[in-house]
Amino acid sequence: MILQREDARRPRPSLGRAGGVGAEGSKPAVQRRDDGKDAYGPRPEGRGATLIAMRVQGILLSLWVAGAAGAQTTRELAEINWMEFRELVPAKIQTVLLPTGTLEAHGVINNGADILAPTALARAMAPRVNALVAPAIPYGVTGSLDAYAGGFSISEAAYRAYVADVLTGLARNGFRNLIVVNGHGGPQTAILNEVAESVGRTHRVRTLVTNWWSYCSDITLKIFGEDGGHAGWNETAFIQAIDPRLVRQERYTDRLALARPAEGAWSAYPFPATIILYKPGQGYVRFDQAKAKAYFDAVVEKMTALVQEVIARWDEAAVLR
Repeated sequence: MILQREDARRPRPSLGRAGGVGAEGSKPAVQRRDDGKDAYGPRPEGRGATLIAMRVQGILLSLWVAGAAGAQTTRELAEINWMEFRELVPAKIQTVLLPTGTLEAHGVINNGADILAPTALARAMAPRVNALVAPAIPYGVTGSLDAYAGGFSISEAAYRAYVADVLTGLARNGFRNLIVVNGHGGPQTAILNEVAESVGRTHRVRTLVTNWWSYCSDITLKIFGEDGGHAGWNETAFIQAIDPRLVRQERYTDRLALARPAEGAWSAYPFPATIILYKPGQGYVRFDQAKAKAYFDAVVEKMTALVQEVIARWDEAAVLR
């Protein structure tokens, strides 16, 4: 028979997880903070609430990721991904803006003014008319200034065929409204009008050709108090508003400008000035940044309203939908 000491027969106290003392067979004692929470974690009901919150956050994150994956990232046709394009056209976007221009002398602004101006205009208009912006067609049928340094001119036959193919491609990709934002006049305007109408009729799409400087001639008079011209005050101001670095003010003299002759008066090739004034004595270039910005903004407003109105009228008539 083994005799045990008296203290060996006594029950030993149990130690809680935090070092406290509890009764024999009971759960470990837990220290409590003043706020009633466990010192080493939330109570079981708190952990349940935490799990629910985490699940809700996970669901919201999944929805956000899905939405981000389907969100429109750009309005530039050259930057958009093919899967994004497929989701947008024509289900959400039916309009495309196609800038057209040429390379030719423009007084003291860049040779590519006829490309830059309609491109900047199209980009400003695109979100307001729910459109994508196609890459500009940079070469055109220049006319009487193509002999100046850096000028280009495409033959009419080549230009017609190329523009027709570009517009046809836009139609085949699902666009219903093909808006040409033209930046160059001369013989190019008539060609664009004819080609656009032919493509519209052949492919059953709706086309609009715009010439911003002509349509907004009233704004020129309002802002500058006089008429403008090719590379005149109005067009120079338009480029000044877009990028002042492209305006070579130090090279300007009034000698660069000449009014175009009255119909049938005389004709010269190349035209003997790179700033062609619409009216004698009006349109000589001045450099006013505030007026330049006001002019650009007013042109954007009027051109946007034109496109919106034409499309609205097409839709109301349910024509070629």
